[in-house]
Order: sequence, then C-alpha cells, then structure tokens
Amino acid sequence: MENVAIFESPGKGRGLKATKEFWAGDVIFAEPSVAAVVFDSLADRICHSCFRRQEKLQKCGQCKFAHYCDRTCQRAGWAEHKLECSAIKTHGKAPNENIRLGARILWRLDKDGSMMSDTQMVTLEELEDHIADMPEDDLKDFKVDIHNFLDYWPRSSKQHSIDDTFHIFGVINCNGFTVSDQRGLQAVGVGLFPNLCMVNHNCWPNCTVILNHGKIELRSLSKIEGGDELTVSYVDFLNMTEERQRLLKTQYFFDCTCEHCKDHVKDDLKMGGLEVDGVKPTEEQVKEATDYCFEMMEKMEKARLNGNYHEVVKISKDCLEKTEPVLADTHIYQLRMWSTLSEVQAYLQLFDDAADNSRKMVEGYMKLYHPNNAALGMAAMRSGVTHWQAGEIEIGHGMVCRAYAILMVTHGPMHPITKDLEAMRMQTEMELRMFKQNQYVYHSMREAALKNKPMTMMHEPRNMEEGIKNLYHRRK
Repeated sequence: MENVAIFESPGKGRGLKATKEFWAGDVIFAEPSVAAVVFDSLADRICHSCFRRQEKLQKCGQCKFAHYCDRTCQRAGWAEHKLECSAIKTHGKAPNENIRLGARILWRLDKDGSMMSDTQMVTLEELEDHIADMPEDDLKDFKVDIHNFLDYWPRSSKQHSIDDTFHIFGVINCNGFTVSDQRGLQAVGVGLFPNLCMVNHNCWPNCTVILNHGKIELRSLSKIEGGDELTVSYVDFLNMTEERQRLLKTQYFFDCTCEHCKDHVKDDLKMGGLEVDGVKPTEEQVKEATDYCFEMMEKMEKARLNGNYHEVVKISKDCLEKTEPVLADTHIYQLRMWSTLSEVQAYLQLFDDAADNSRKMVEGYMKLYHPNNAALGMAAMRSGVTHWQAGEIEIGHGMVCRAYAILMVTHGPMHPITKDLEAMRMQTEMELRMFKQNQYVYHSMREAALKNKPMTMMHEPRNMEEGIKNLYHRRK
C-alpha cells in the first residue's frame, strides 16, 4: 500500500491520500475481502466460492445450503465454509446474509487476528460502526440480527463480548460493499474490505471502485497529484443535491460539503425545462410536467414488477408525448423514463424505438455525469448494442467505442466486461466497413445471418434504479 497513506481529512476525519501521481485508469490499490457471502435471494444460483452465476451448481452435501460450480470451487471455499457448514447444520437452517457475513468475519478474526494481511492499513476495531447514530426503528432491526446471531453462533467457537459483536455488525451495516458476478453486471453478494472503508465520499469523485477477479480495485478517474485526497461517490450523482444529502445523512451519517453540494451544481439541468430558440416553458409548466412524469413513473414501475411490459411501453409513450416538449433532455425523471422504456422495448425486440430512447438517455447522461463515470459507460454500451440490433451500425459502433473508452478507465482492459466490449468493438468496426462499402450487401448479409441465428431475448428489465448501482450494500 505504498501508493496511499492515511491522513486527517479536513471536516471528514480520517481518509486516504495519494503518495504519488496517478493518471486516469490507474489502479491505486487492489484488495481482497476479509469475508464475503452470497445474497439470500441468490443462494442457490451463485457459486459461494467464486461468485459466478451458473446454470447447474453442486450443493454442499453437509449443510445443503452452500452451492458451488464444481469440486474445485468447493475445495477452494472450504476454509471459509468449514465452520459455517457445521453451524448451519447445528442451527437447522442458514441465517440471513448479514448474520452469515458477521460470523465469517468473526471466525476470520479468531484465526488471523486484527491485521489479516500485510497490506491491511486499518483494523476492524478502528472502523466506524455508527450504532449511536442509528434511528430507533433501524436499531430495533439491528438488535434482532444480533439476537439471531447469538442463537446461530456455535458454542464451540470463541465467545465474543456483546460490544464486539455489536461493533462488527455496525461496521457491516455502514461499510458493507456489494460483490458482483463474474461480468460485473449484477450484485450477487456482500463483503467487507477494510482499506476501502477509509476512502471518503465526494459527489464528483476522483476514483471509482470495481470488483475484478475477486478483488476490489480503486481506480483513478482523472489525473491525481501526490497529496490529493482519494474519493469515491457513495450515491448516484444523478440525484438532486437535496436527495443526495438525505441519502448520505440517513445511510452514512454525515453531511456532504463538497463543491457540487454547496453550489447545487447541475440541479438546474436535472429539473429544468426544454429551451427552444431561446424560449423556455414557465416554472408552472415545468412543475406540472415534472409531477405528471413522477406519477407515471410509479405506474410504469408497478406494471414492470407485474411483468406487464406492453403496459410499460404504453404508459411511457403516453407520458413522454406530454413531457418531451416541456422538460429538458437532462431532466432526471425523463432520463429514468427513457432508460426503463428502452430496456423494456429491447426485451420486446422493438429495437428501433429502443435505440431512439437509449440514445436520448445517453445524450442526457453525457451532460450530467463525469466523462469517465461507469454508469455512463454502461449506458453507452447498452445503447450501442440496441442500435446494432436495430441495424443502425454507425451510431451503434460510435456508442460502443464511447463505452469502451470509459470502461478502459473504470474497469481496465482485463475486466471480463471490457473484454466483451473489445470483441463487440471489433465486430461493429468490421460491419461498419462492410456497410460503407455496400449498404445493400451489408443489410442482405445481416438479414441472412439473423435468420440462421435468431436474436436471443434480452434479460428481463430491472428496477429503473438498478441501472446505476449503489455499490455500497445497505440494509433494506
């Protein structure tokens, strides 16, 4: 960890600063988890060792709870699962993910002590737990987990004081970090990374965090000078300043004083009206359209949850017909509407409409997000694929190239999704050359190829907030 040092950050407490110069895309440090577990909801669909999603998993013959890709993964995960396996058998069932993670952390502490590796900069005892800051309702739920943990914890294991147990669960509650699947597209579990816990928040950060081959990587988004504080964003910048402040206060127990919060940077764009030839709609018209869009978003989400995707399309189209002439192309409600609608339309193979709406989404994101924001890169990738599916190879290739440039910074060349994107970039580049030489031949060959190998259906559309993941695990 010679690249970073702990220091007292003004107004924030302890933080990490760079001890050398970094450029965009540099890996500042990588860190394995102290412990990590699969989410309860995915326990039988994700390997409990490598966190890969597999069609067929082998169940642990003892506890019947843990699942693995094969014997290799089961052997690799046995050191962590051994005590857990016995505890689950004795308890009669597996407890929730927070309890399983807390138990794994305590077993790791018992085995390796407070400093578990040469690169660990801070002990778990030194991390904040914020138990004293918890609202009463959250504290009640928290105590239920502690009670259930004490029932689960084996008598044969070392017995920890109630204060130590409370502290570990408090640390998990405010410092747990989501673990993604092998391609980085879905959050599948939660883990604890002590060094990462030391990185403070900024709404316009100079770093991002990605999980790559089982370790988190802190990567620089732009040039960082030696001595600069390293920051990541705990919440999505697409939210208004007031909402970001609320989330940070309720989930992380601090008030953000960054420049973007103090000056309400880009809030005017996020709730603005559409300017045409120097003329803007009135504040009353913008408010009316905003309220209507919010109401329709709730109806759209209800229809999505019920799997009524054609209804999602109808609600969205009716809404956008009224709001697009009034609201700015950076209005966050409209952006969320375009995002969900384009994903649903792609799922229904309405590729022309999906491409048009995904392009609007990306163009709006580009005016709001940091140019190297991972969410922007992922949105551009999705839009590139959608344009390719619609046969719009020129725009599709441009979107894929934009996504590739961003993900080379945020994910790096060795990440599985960047490798997929590189293959996609080469494919669209080849098709674009063919298209420019002879459009008729290109479309004829494309049509024949698609008949021989029909398009596979897109994954089912997700919650409209899931497109931009909050990587920090929160209790629901």
